[in-house]
Amino acid sequence: MEGEALRLGDVLAEAADASPVESVDVVARHLQKRFHAVCVSFLFADLIGERLVRLAIADGVSGEQEAATHVELPGSVYEKVLSSQRLHVEPDAGGARRVIAPVTNRGDRIGVLEMTLPGTDETVLRQVHEAALALAYIIVTDRRFTDLYHCGRRTTPTSLAAEIQHNLLPSASCCEAAQFSVAGGLVPADDIGGDTYDFALDRETLHLSITDAMGHDTESALLATLLVGALRGARRAGCDIVEQAGRAHRALLTHDCGIATGQLLRIGLDGGGVELVNAGHPRPLRLRDGVVEELALTVNLPFGVPSPRPYRVQRLDLRPGDRLVLLTDGMQERCAESVDLPALVRDTRGMHPREAVSALVGAVRTACEGEMRDDATALCLDWYGTGADGLRGMRTG
Repeated sequence: MEGEALRLGDVLAEAADASPVESVDVVARHLQKRFHAVCVSFLFADLIGERLVRLAIADGVSGEQEAATHVELPGSVYEKVLSSQRLHVEPDAGGARRVIAPVTNRGDRIGVLEMTLPGTDETVLRQVHEAALALAYIIVTDRRFTDLYHCGRRTTPTSLAAEIQHNLLPSASCCEAAQFSVAGGLVPADDIGGDTYDFALDRETLHLSITDAMGHDTESALLATLLVGALRGARRAGCDIVEQAGRAHRALLTHDCGIATGQLLRIGLDGGGVELVNAGHPRPLRLRDGVVEELALTVNLPFGVPSPRPYRVQRLDLRPGDRLVLLTDGMQERCAESVDLPALVRDTRGMHPREAVSALVGAVRTACEGEMRDDATALCLDWYGTGADGLRGMRTG
């Protein structure tokens, strides 16, 4: 078996037969057998994106695993690999090569696969890249059945409110398709502030939402649970955007548990036509042809505030090359006011949405010196249009 090409069908079949907690071990064994790889390990980001957690290490001899360790992410070679989405190869002791490959699924950065190889010709590197892609699919499948990956991402204590908030977010923070890339980022307040974002894709439409439930800690987390549940339930029932907003509004009124702001978007994949409902929420920023502007929208009352007027649908068009940034008020108030968001959106226009979002929420956190009084959330959409592969390639790296 040594020296043979890596057969991905064999890797996937063995992963299917193994326990869900052995995903990394399966890939590591195949890399060891085929390419004499040693020190194979998988590293993934913690919940706040500041550290990597080394989940498993196979020593290539005994097969024993070391305990999970933490590695600082900012400024590291791992950050470079995750940002560029390219293999990193460097000399190691004795003429071997250290190889780090991005583990990514549909734009969602899951982590990196690291190993030491005796040889790294083009064929070997291509198969390492393919193994990393296979690992991404395996982890996406297996993490439904185990808390291993969820527990590993908690490098700091997690409150009940934070646990609720995290579970309200999409299982992936980024998604790519032919027409768009979208990514979300959330820096929670010291006392959770109730922010959420969501996205979902069907055959003809991309659905986006960003919400801010009033209050803090478990009070806002429970309110956000009711709000997101109503929005998702209406969306999955096939309701139009007005009815989605109406159901969320009525849910908060019925249970009399508070108010929330929100913004809902339905984007047609065939041409970029957008339907939008704004319920008392900060207006989006749009980057077009190098110019950033706040969209002039009519703002309805927040969800949960009695009003005789129904929610109003507003329409706008996206052009290929447009970037749309949705924000919560935690990105604009108190210490965050010192951050020039339009300038930052413009300066990060060459970045993929996942890096741009990280830069935006990171700037706010820095401005607040790490002491967040409100959640800071951003959702960034790049619109490529149909047949715009060139635009897409510019930002996927």
